Amino acid sequence: MGTLNLFPLYLSFRVATTATVIGIIIGLPIAYLLSKGNGKIIDFIDTLTNLPVVLPPTVLGYYILILLGRQSPIGIFLEKHFNTMIVFTPTGAIIAATIVSIPFLIKSSKASFIEINKDYLNAARLLGRSEINIFFTIVIPIAWRGILAGVTMTFVRALGDFGTTLMVSGSIPGKTMTMPIAIYDALQVGNKELANLLVFVMTCIAIIVLFTINWLERKMKRG
Repeated sequence: MGTLNLFPLYLSFRVATTATVIGIIIGLPIAYLLSKGNGKIIDFIDTLTNLPVVLPPTVLGYYILILLGRQSPIGIFLEKHFNTMIVFTPTGAIIAATIVSIPFLIKSSKASFIEINKDYLNAARLLGRSEINIFFTIVIPIAWRGILAGVTMTFVRALGDFGTTLMVSGSIPGKTMTMPIAIYDALQVGNKELANLLVFVMTCIAIIVLFTINWLERKMKRG
């Protein structure tokens, strides 16, 4: 039986955690904007945020390579001035995981924001509260269940991403090989025992994460 190399597990958690944090920072303001606005521009932004859900991972990975690859203007700039590359690095894996997972946070948070009673927000405005203050003291506390569900889905999706991450960061052992890619690599070399072990570990982690989040949600509901 093959030995279990823990680096892919560590990297997967690092990528998923970072992608989730970035998703929260970027996704929540976008979700709030989409919940408040309407019109063609809002519809266009909404469509763009949902594209990663419907596009094949290879197409998504191709777009990222075109945008951030070594031959792109951004890639050339980063390599020339900062001696930094994005593709075939853990940074590339984080960017890929963020893009494929952030739609789940935006969609879930947006649905929660829309359900908030506007009277609460208007009353706060009449009392002179700023929009930022309203967002953090009223909107977030009311919509936390939808946000938590979105955060959970974002983390799990980022943890399990394969296609886009493989396209952008490759499969370099000890550097960019995440757990899903390690499973694929084990199957490619005919090591089914190792593949089974990695699949079992990933399944257990997904169950534990979802169970923990559901438990926390039930506990918070009870106060």
